[in-house]
Amino acid sequence: MTDLAALTWTDVADYARRGATLAVPVGSTEQHGPHLPMSTDTDIAVALAERLAGQVTDVVVAPAVAFGSSGEHQGFPGTLSIGQEAVELLLVELVRSATATFPRVLLVSAHGGNARPVTRAVQRLRAEGRHVLAWGPRWGGDAHAGRTETSVMLALAPHLVRLEAAQAGNTAPLRTLLPHLREAGLSAVTANGVLGDPGGANALEGRLLLQRAAAELADLVARNRRQTES
Repeated sequence: MTDLAALTWTDVADYARRGATLAVPVGSTEQHGPHLPMSTDTDIAVALAERLAGQVTDVVVAPAVAFGSSGEHQGFPGTLSIGQEAVELLLVELVRSATATFPRVLLVSAHGGNARPVTRAVQRLRAEGRHVLAWGPRWGGDAHAGRTETSVMLALAPHLVRLEAAQAGNTAPLRTLLPHLREAGLSAVTANGVLGDPGGANALEGRLLLQRAAAELADLVARNRRQTES
């Protein structure tokens, strides 16, 4: 894995000459129930970017963007949100800077609340002629801090998971909760910050989910390179 923060500028210049892709993990700092850390989305984004770099040559992993649009979680202590407009502007300026060196930039976003600002940022950047992609894992399963995210975190950082504190939250389908959630925040629909049930979560399931997502991401990057180089 090639970590941008550990490179010198001359190292970076070598990667740039080879047409390297800069992968930027985009996460959040927000509550994930009483059993998962605030860093969950960021940890997952970093892990997927690192796995990409391990599978595809000439991918450099940037330091993570650890703050996102998480206003719906503000009812729970510790959540740090910068809002959609700030996320969009941050990513636009970041990619403008990055493309002065790297011919390709990939935003690896693991927080659903960032979807709209990430999409808008990519649209603006492409309109400027910059080569930028955005991708996020499609896990399926629980919406937030349930079995899926708990399994992934058990695979990545089991020491950060407090299984003894894991409890089911609101298990209703997300589509039925969204109108009230968007209006009043997550705390209006779940007392413990969980949407789903972490029961049954396990590291093996998490490793399989990560493997599947990383393979999908690697395929996207490889296909995009072939298209742009042809």
